[in-house]
Amino acid sequence: MDWIILIASGVLEAVWATALGASKGFRRLRPTVIFVVALVLSMGGLAIAMTSIPVGTAYAVWVGIGAVLTVAYAMIFGGERASVVKVLLLLGIVGCVIGLRILGEA
Repeated sequence: MDWIILIASGVLEAVWATALGASKGFRRLRPTVIFVVALVLSMGGLAIAMTSIPVGTAYAVWVGIGAVLTVAYAMIFGGERASVVKVLLLLGIVGCVIGLRILGEA
């Protein structure tokens, strides 16, 4: 169950990171509220997951999921240029996250 919470927390990291950018320095209300709520839920889930998943593994997986989803969102919705190299590098991060999950069971 903690792995599911960790994955959901990683997704929420991408939500708060994207909302933070959209908040324009906390000058826009809706993205600011989304940022705060997603941040609290993301950190809370990470804290819960770290009760049974080693800190280094949990943090690396959390950051990896958040980073990949944040960049993918930006590429899909036009905030960032996509390239074959970027996609391959993001897939490498996904592979590393999967590897940490597999090793987390060892």
